[in-house]
Amino acid sequence: MASFDEALELILREVHPVETEMVDTLESVDRIAARAVIAPYGLPVFDNSAMDGYAVRAQDCRQGEPLDVIGFIPAGTGTWPTLEAGTAIRVMTGAPVPPNADTVVPLEDTEQDLNGKIRISGDVRQGQYIRHSGVDVERGSEVIRPGRRLGVADVNLLAGLGITSVCVHRKPAVAILATGDELVPLGEQLSSGKIYDSNSLALAAAVKKAGATPIMLGIGRDNLESLQQKIAEGLKADALITAAGVSVGDRDLARDALARLGAKEIFWGVKMKPGKATAFSMLSGKPVFSVPGNPVSAMITFEELVRPALLKMSGRHAVVRPLVTAVLQDSLSKKPGRIFFARVELKIVHGRLLAWNAGCQDTGFQRTMLRADGIAVLPSESAGYQGPDSLIRTQFAGGGGIAQCNQIGLWLRKAAGVGRKALKFLCPFQPLSRHAHVVSDGGFDLPAEGSFPQGRRIAIKYGFLISGTKLSPRTRALA
Repeated sequence: MASFDEALELILREVHPVETEMVDTLESVDRIAARAVIAPYGLPVFDNSAMDGYAVRAQDCRQGEPLDVIGFIPAGTGTWPTLEAGTAIRVMTGAPVPPNADTVVPLEDTEQDLNGKIRISGDVRQGQYIRHSGVDVERGSEVIRPGRRLGVADVNLLAGLGITSVCVHRKPAVAILATGDELVPLGEQLSSGKIYDSNSLALAAAVKKAGATPIMLGIGRDNLESLQQKIAEGLKADALITAAGVSVGDRDLARDALARLGAKEIFWGVKMKPGKATAFSMLSGKPVFSVPGNPVSAMITFEELVRPALLKMSGRHAVVRPLVTAVLQDSLSKKPGRIFFARVELKIVHGRLLAWNAGCQDTGFQRTMLRADGIAVLPSESAGYQGPDSLIRTQFAGGGGIAQCNQIGLWLRKAAGVGRKALKFLCPFQPLSRHAHVVSDGGFDLPAEGSFPQGRRIAIKYGFLISGTKLSPRTRALA
């Protein structure tokens, strides 16, 4: 049975980015750049005015001295008069600045007399209010790096550079197969002993949120023929996720079906809770993730082991969510031996990020997933934590807590510290990594606008700090 760290490393070692494709710039939102984008020219394209005002020579700007206004340059014009000594040209915001001008004086710093001359009433600094060509983006510079998830700001920049299409990684297609004779598709009437197939929809939603495309295979029944047929159909996709069927029960036949089809089993079983009955195989060059059938176990196992793999297949470089710090206020219980992912609620109280047990941690209780803002990561050797102010680690945003977690993300940028005993929690947002710098232990510290009190810090880690260890350098590079 693999440890959690080993399982994640083995998965990331086996999966690789899918092929690339060209898409229109607008369609590139939330896609992963596959190639660097080089600026064909600088931005701004030309020297332009940052204010409505007058383009002048700074040496002519003496308070009280009149300047002749000899022309007007609105935004979008391509011609303008020659600026001479003792003259000014009216310009609009974004309009080209004529070659001889080295300064723009805002309208509010001028007075105009009856003869149309202007007098400058404020101080003038040479070069003020001129946006020079290339000051924002230099021609030939790399504006988009491979592996970057493209967003609205990227589209704005690409469009400003006249770039109409972008090379991105294709969205991985992920086949989803729920297994079990007890399952009934949504829309059908339940009979005695039957339950609805919720895992297929939950996993499909998680796949979509990870940036991939789900392909629904339906339900595989508890016989080898049905399972082999469905699994073979799933190999048309880039990856396959099966739910249930890999434990040790008489009807857990998914593992046998994979073996009969020639799958290479990478590991079977993980020292994690929930998610012990998790397996990973390679079949015909395709990764096969076998997650538990319990809905809570399936969701958490997807988040911890499947999502990083799909992000790597999508071309992402950073595939592991960062960890940040909070303070546990009550208790979380476990037995030593397995890493435990516990559902927790998070809240900011008096400037501190606090965490509470979200409720019953039995995997049959789905409502705690709705209440959870994060998933606490309790190391395998621990025997639980008794609050308040106990040190634990956390990650993953739950359904009901996404808005709260986004608020926490904004707060963390200005936080002054959260106490010496703290909980680490995996952020549901990624931009925090850009605000961090590497510290001696190989992790990241969030810089404060002031400085953190001595001994108090918020840590953001891209390597998993689980069971007191980090991933190997190879896996950290993959992540």
